[in-house]
Amino acid sequence: MDENYDVIVLGTGLTECILSGLLSIEGKKVLHIDKQDYYGGESASLNLTQLYNKFKPNKPYAEQYGRDRDWCVDLIPKFLMSNGELTNILVHTDVTRYMEFKQISGSYVYRAGKIAKVPATEMEAISSPLMGFFEKRRMKSFLDFIVKYNEDDASTHKGFDLDKTTMDEIYYKYGLEKGTKDFIGHAMALWSNDDYLIQPARETYDKIILYITSMARYGKSPYIYPLYGLGELPQGFARLSAIYGGTFMLDTPVDEVFINKETNKFEGVKTKEGIAKAPIVIADPTYFPEKVKSTGQKVIRAICILDHPVKTDNDSAQIILPQNQIDRKNDIYIAVLSDFHNICAKGYYVAIISTIIETDKPHLELEPAFRIIGSTCDVLMGIAELYEPIADGTEDSIYISKSYDPSSHFETTTDDVKDIYKRVTGHDLVLKKRATAEEEAELAGLS
Repeated sequence: MDENYDVIVLGTGLTECILSGLLSIEGKKVLHIDKQDYYGGESASLNLTQLYNKFKPNKPYAEQYGRDRDWCVDLIPKFLMSNGELTNILVHTDVTRYMEFKQISGSYVYRAGKIAKVPATEMEAISSPLMGFFEKRRMKSFLDFIVKYNEDDASTHKGFDLDKTTMDEIYYKYGLEKGTKDFIGHAMALWSNDDYLIQPARETYDKIILYITSMARYGKSPYIYPLYGLGELPQGFARLSAIYGGTFMLDTPVDEVFINKETNKFEGVKTKEGIAKAPIVIADPTYFPEKVKSTGQKVIRAICILDHPVKTDNDSAQIILPQNQIDRKNDIYIAVLSDFHNICAKGYYVAIISTIIETDKPHLELEPAFRIIGSTCDVLMGIAELYEPIADGTEDSIYISKSYDPSSHFETTTDDVKDIYKRVTGHDLVLKKRATAEEEAELAGLS
């Protein structure tokens, strides 16, 4: 294999595969390597045999929940915001041609011991148990301000400077109750804790607008999800890269990393296939443990196999338990999916619970969520430490992605993609419309 490349990518997580696809489109010669024998890395979708091997190696799967091939369960439970940045990247690169999406049926929030649907329409808002009559009027005034806010029209600012005014000050101005603030901050802006209250309101405003525009796109909920699981996403970008000349090698551990002794920069890697050289490497944290640091946070995720729908009675749902409602510092998220999304056998459901660990008994921290989902057929539980790169990569040409956080969507992942992309290329990511299938076929000499 001894060959020269423009970029070597290590790991087939979603972040790495998106970057591989984007750089291949730009004409870079990309070599993509993964020690695993499947795409997706930590963001893969696995069958039950793979899941049991990973989480319960002493208890192999014995087809007690149907055929193995009917299961594609996510290791990292996240949904796509239908108007979010990942969706925009998918559309502009036309990776959507490789997969089909369905909407998540509802977004729910836990309040006062019960779960209630986050209103998707004005009629739902009027009948919602989340707020009383007068609070609904105050909420309407608040949302009117958010929707009508125009950066260039001072009359819409209501005296606020979003770069200086805190969200708590804006909430106070509209007289919103504590429970309503929980609902807005955690079920709409999708913050996982209340730190945002004392920060400038700009980012929260942007998050609420993203939620509203995503909700308006299809109704019911702001979330969409690919058939056959999130593992389809990295595979889609891998196909994109391959069409533009990218080379992929799965089940290929890296035996040695070469660093230039004079410049201290990355030079290449050695694998069972030979030596590959490149001036740049992009990798997930597992490939360069000495170049990452812990964020100080750990995530616990519980994959629950159910034989009944969750209380919402929908085929899918996002359920958020705001930290104030369950006496915690961080929210708990529940992602519910079913055979409607081709991720499990008929008659079964999958509920994946995730949160930041706060105590030395993390499994007990999930009890509020287990009470909501009800009885389980089995639970596969894992804990992951979150890592981030120590340096930005410009000194040694080693660019490392961040771990996947417990948030319910991919916006932080696409932020990381755009950040690494700019550091590698020196310019911002500008999404350009990709060639049609016919043009690509001609490009590849297939027509």
